[in-house]
Amino acid sequence: MLLYLISMHLLIRLIIPPHQEVARVARFVAHQCDWASMATISTHKPVMGQPFSNVFSVSDGPRGSSTGVPYLYLTSMEVSVQDLQVNPQASLSMSLAQTDYCKQQGFDPQSPLCAHIILSGSVIQVNGTEADYAQKALFSRHPEMMEWPKDHDWFFAKFNITQVWVLDYFGGIKMVSPEEYFQAAPHKKQNGQ
Repeated sequence: MLLYLISMHLLIRLIIPPHQEVARVARFVAHQCDWASMATISTHKPVMGQPFSNVFSVSDGPRGSSTGVPYLYLTSMEVSVQDLQVNPQASLSMSLAQTDYCKQQGFDPQSPLCAHIILSGSVIQVNGTEADYAQKALFSRHPEMMEWPKDHDWFFAKFNITQVWVLDYFGGIKMVSPEEYFQAAPHKKQNGQ
């Protein structure tokens, strides 16, 4: 049984896109990560006006169905959401260190080879069919959310991306426009495209 589990673990290894395909790497990282660190500008003493980072569960779609749009499930009771109500500008950081990939490769989380992305933009509440999709995307990867207290007035939001920063290799960070990011596919199609 142990050999079977080890074999299955090896079969699940992530295959990251080549580092020359920067937009694909960014989409890949965004789809693999289930959580992100979001930095806001604090509205709370004693750190008012300073960057404030917090962890949030995210999903850009159910596994294998990437949209590239990070969706969030939020409540105004949360301190960072209170910051966003004053200034919706934020940044999201995600890293393959959040998966088994970097550990399997022997990469330190800070190593440029342990790919990570920083998304700049703003957080926007979504409604209607987009909220329905956000619910599907989030609850498929974070089923515990379905049991969270209803009296907390949860709502669905998306991270509206204005810039993408990628560090996936030595030589410095690379920038990707939102257009390049959304046009890229995180995984190659069966026909090799």
